Amino acid sequence: MDKKQVIEILEEIGTLLELKGENPFKTRAYENAARALRGVSEDLNELVASNRLRGIKGIGEAISEKITTLVTTGTLKYYEELRRSFPPGIMELLRIPGLGPKKAKKLLDDLGVAS
Repeated sequence: MDKKQVIEILEEIGTLLELKGENPFKTRAYENAARALRGVSEDLNELVASNRLRGIKGIGEAISEKITTLVTTGTLKYYEELRRSFPPGIMELLRIPGLGPKKAKKLLDDLGVAS
């Protein structure tokens, strides 16, 4: 899995956690990790292989482990379970301009709208 895909998944995890009403610090941790990875020019596979993800400001132990799993296996059980906890069209709903996680959650909760 390449760096761009990992960044997209980290951002999506942050968004889904926000929709779920999780602790804002946890949500922000995934957003910060995605931003940190975006700013690193070194190859992600090399960072994982040399166990240097934790040396990047904004990436802690838990997220480092998740990134390592994504890079080495191409999948992440945590992410898959989180996605399954929402209706299938929720991420597409969030791509509508002006519709952020809070409004999407309201549509989801109040109206049952998912796509």
